[in-house]
Amino acid sequence: MRSATIERRTGETDISLTLTIEGTGEYDIATGIPFLDHMLSAVARHGRFDIICKAIGDLPVGAHHTMEDVAIVLGSAFREAVGEGCGLKRYAHVMIPMDESCATVVIDLGGRPYLVFRASFVNPIECILEPSLIEHFFISFCYAAGATMHMHATGRNEHHKCEALFKAFGIALADATSLIPGYDRIPSTKETR
Repeated sequence: MRSATIERRTGETDISLTLTIEGTGEYDIATGIPFLDHMLSAVARHGRFDIICKAIGDLPVGAHHTMEDVAIVLGSAFREAVGEGCGLKRYAHVMIPMDESCATVVIDLGGRPYLVFRASFVNPIECILEPSLIEHFFISFCYAAGATMHMHATGRNEHHKCEALFKAFGIALADATSLIPGYDRIPSTKETR
């Protein structure tokens, strides 16, 4: 069973996260940012990952440090749990609707961090979260996980666009981290991830 526990303590945050890739979608998430908890719960449930995440951050300053560091810890957990990637499917893509919104996520777990993000958020999400924090969360994840992602969302409702992105992210991650039966090589001509 592929799993990892990552802890990160800085002057801004104190985070512990345990990830089990072959999970059942169980989660226990408390970041101090209810909307982030909701989004990570969607990742766990739709990706069928088990995630336990406890975060204490400098929220009186704002949500930026907590969002960023939770993403770093989540990405690091995936990178550690996948290991060198023998038998890994590596690539995945998914498109999902949520009411008037639609999100597409394409992912490569090949070790090269990059994000192309095409989703515009005009207003603060739930009147609380600065819209740029959504893209920043995924950038931080990509660098920690060594993932390339292309993400696109359309729609009118900020919550729906965001939730569609996180659900698509979870489903694409589940597919990309899946193992190909009978294949025990690293999925790269370089023979390394």
